Amino acid sequence: MDRRDPIQVATDGSLDLQDVTEWRARSRLDRMAVFVYHLLVTLARSAVVVLALLILAAQVLLGGLGTVADPVVGTLTLLSAIPALALAAYVWWADVTTGEPLSLLVATFLLGVLFAGFAGIVNSLLQPVVVGSAALIGVPALGMVAMFLVVVGPVEEGVKLLAVRLHAFRDDRFDAVIDGAVYGAVAGLGFATIENTIYITTQTTANGGLQTLAAVSGIATVRALAGPGHVIYSAIAGYYLGLAKFNPDDAGPIVVKGLLIAAFVHAGYNVLVSVVPFGVAEAVGIAPLIALVGFVLVYDGILLSVLLGKLRAYRRAYLATRPDAGQSLEPELTEFDP
Repeated sequence: MDRRDPIQVATDGSLDLQDVTEWRARSRLDRMAVFVYHLLVTLARSAVVVLALLILAAQVLLGGLGTVADPVVGTLTLLSAIPALALAAYVWWADVTTGEPLSLLVATFLLGVLFAGFAGIVNSLLQPVVVGSAALIGVPALGMVAMFLVVVGPVEEGVKLLAVRLHAFRDDRFDAVIDGAVYGAVAGLGFATIENTIYITTQTTANGGLQTLAAVSGIATVRALAGPGHVIYSAIAGYYLGLAKFNPDDAGPIVVKGLLIAAFVHAGYNVLVSVVPFGVAEAVGIAPLIALVGFVLVYDGILLSVLLGKLRAYRRAYLATRPDAGQSLEPELTEFDP
């Protein structure tokens, strides 16, 4: 569809159409308008980050998050993030285009950490409403299912996508569709890291400290299993965000599609993980932890295969369109790589 005005279509460029059907910053007022617009955008983005920082500070000071400074708790928290880190690193490695700059990767990770606070607040505020509403209409068992589908999945995947959209997406170095998957994975890693930290420190605080090391180790193990899911779901949504950047006419529906997929599979995990492993453990006669590990491997394995299929399809298309495609299958290096 040609989105130009009829005058623009008909003209050969010989007419000055400034402020008629075209616009460029020429006058002082025009340049002031550009400056004010960019200032407002910067202030809005900064306000979001500042609010997220305040929420994180409150969690540290009031919510027990500060106990992560304890060597044992800190070590368990780091160990719980290793599976998610390994998966995010693999998605980064699978990027066949120019390697992403460290500055954007770190910024996206930190935004993923910060914006998790938004999801925590929304989830906490809406859970009593959704669960209570289900109880009022006589289906209390569906309360948490609805909570996962309507609130937790969309909100958590939404804030992870926001972590990419707010900074890396706007950068010129975000120059390929597959970059969306890379930054989505890194945002998911940041979200998983802070979520693991909150769960572990809450367990420590609730049980009176490190005397309950076994309990804390147990929750760290469970969180290590949950972390890769965050990376996979947001990498899929991020891929669609990258697709939207290079298809601006259909950007909105493309982003919504990616978010719907990520939110649904995220909610599906939350619903099934609380039922399936325990049912399997009881039916087969195995330890619940073993059943949990098996469930996570199967569920995340299926979704990982979907993500890897997208990455492989992009890789094949990328190499097919390059004259030197047969020379090397390795990602190109940036100027910062050795």
